[in-house]
This record gives sequence, C-alpha cells and structure tokens, in this order.
Amino acid sequence: MQRIFEDRHRQFWLLHTAGWLGFAIVAYLGSLFQEMRSAYLLVVTLDSYCGWLLTIPLRYLYQRVWSWRPVMLMTTVLLSSLFIAILWSVVKSFNYWQIYRHGFQPDDWFQYLEQTPVSFYVMLCWSGLYFGVRYYQTLQMEKQKSLTAQNKAHEAQIKMLRYQLNPHFLFNTLNAISTLVLIQESETANQMLSRLSDFLRYSLYKDPINKVALSQEIYAASLYLEIEKVRFAERLTIEYDIAANTADALVPSLILQPLIENAIKYAVARSTTGGLIAIRARKFGHDLLIEVADNGPGMPPETTQKENSGVGLSNTRERLAALYDRNFSLVLTENQPQGVKVNIRIPFEVEAEHE
Repeated sequence: MQRIFEDRHRQFWLLHTAGWLGFAIVAYLGSLFQEMRSAYLLVVTLDSYCGWLLTIPLRYLYQRVWSWRPVMLMTTVLLSSLFIAILWSVVKSFNYWQIYRHGFQPDDWFQYLEQTPVSFYVMLCWSGLYFGVRYYQTLQMEKQKSLTAQNKAHEAQIKMLRYQLNPHFLFNTLNAISTLVLIQESETANQMLSRLSDFLRYSLYKDPINKVALSQEIYAASLYLEIEKVRFAERLTIEYDIAANTADALVPSLILQPLIENAIKYAVARSTTGGLIAIRARKFGHDLLIEVADNGPGMPPETTQKENSGVGLSNTRERLAALYDRNFSLVLTENQPQGVKVNIRIPFEVEAEHE
C-alpha cells in the first residue's frame, strides 16, 4: 500500500477512481430519497463512468499548463472545465432519457445543456482536487528535499567537528616522537608510533555520524592515554571508574579525547611531579553522566567557564549540540581538593534504542 502512494501515477488513478465511485454512491443514495426506480442505478453508473473518462484528458492538459502564469492557468482551467461539463451534461441527459424515460426525445436540443451548471460545478471540484493534491505532492517533495539537505549539512557539520581533532592531536604526538628521535630514544619513539597506529586505525574506522558503546570509547581513550603514558611515564596516573550498567551506553565517537587532551595539557604537562586523570561514568535516571577530572592547578579564580573553553571544549560542546540539540549539558568546574573536572550529561541510549 505504501508503494502505491509513493508512486504519483498510481496515486492519481486510485484517487481518480475512488472519487468517481464516491460520486456514484452519493448520487444513488440521493435518488433513494426521491423514490427513483431501480433503473436509475444504471443511469448513475453510466454517468459516473463517463465522468471518469471525460476528466482523464484534463489531467494531461493540466500537466502541460502547470507552470503557466496564474491568470493563464485559471483561464485554461475554467474554459476546459466548462467544455468537459457541456459534454458530460449532454451524455447525462442522453443516458437519462434513453434508459430511464425509454427513449424520450426532447423538442429543443438546448434541453441537453440544462444540467451544465451542475456539471460545471462538479468539474471545477475535480480540478480543484487535482491541483490541491498536486500542490500537496510538490510541497511534500520539496519538504523531503529540504530535510535531506539539512541532514546532509548536519552530517557534514558533525564530521567536520570530529575531524578537527585529528590534526591537532597528530601534531602533538608527531612532535613528541620527533623529539624522542632527536634525543635517540628510538625504543620509546617506536612504542609511541605503535600506539599511534592503533589509535588512528580506531579513529578512521569509526564513522563520526554513528555513536559507539561507552566501552569502545573507553578503549579509544586508553589507546590515547597509552601514547601519553610513553611521554610522561610515571608522571601520568590514570584512574577508571566506569559503572557496569553504562558499558553499552551510546556516546559520540572520540568524545573523551579532547577532554583528556586538555587535562594532560593543563594539569600533567605543567606539573613537574605529573598528575592524575580520572574518568568516571554513571547512569542517573534516563541520563548518562561522564566525568573527566584532573588534580592540576585548576582554574584561576577570576577565570570564567567561557574564557577557559579552548578548542577542545568548544568543539565537544558543538558536537553535543549537533547530536542532541538542547538535551545535553557540559559543565566545567573546580575539582576537589584541586584540579578541574568536566561533566557531560547526555541521554542514556543503548544499541537497540538507537536503531
């Protein structure tokens, strides 16, 4: 049934036939109130069938004049409807006189046109319905095109935001590897290249449009942190506190990477003794709560959240807005006893719900 309505050609024939069938039923029911003989059913059937046939040429005429100027279009509709109404009026009169009145012959040929006003009204209704359905179909097609264009633009925006992160991360990592090579730490550089390869493979194989399970995102985060672990060795401490019931929760791919990168940049790299990065996840009602915290120097007291939102945080906020509209939050606050923490709240979804 859905395929029939998606085909505009089939849809026309279905609605066209249904409309004239409805006209026949209404006309016959009206005759019952006037106590017409059963022979009138044949008259109604023939009248409806002739109307069905005579209005078919109108469809092809209207298709040709569809793009004409309004005045020309309206004039054409009125004249063509009047012409078909005259023909149909003659046919209806002939059917009525020959079948119901047993071959009656009128004295004046003008009597064949007596029903023209009523027939003209019916033809105008048919024309109005045709244009109404046609305009509705055109509107739906334009709406579908607009939605498709919006979806494509939305996907492009999400991909752009996701791919913005890769060059930034690559630059930092390759710069670190270059430094290791210069100081002849070839084994350490080798380890970083190996982990970088694993991380990039994961990054490239995951479509930015699709969400991934939190367990996969934690795996990606661990790959990234292993790269940084090679750089900072014992100076970098990592803690995971992921609730078991959140492992299958869906999150945007690589959503944690810029937050972890910020924590390393502002908390670990600036401290001579290193620092701690803690990643936590909990389910709260219908939401998933994710936290990335560090024990670095924290934000200066006079610094606002907006001022402290670098490329990574603003990118993450834009990605969340693109995926969840307003149904999310990203909050940057002081960690206790020291440091900074970033809290993300998004709807709790699992694979079955997402599909």
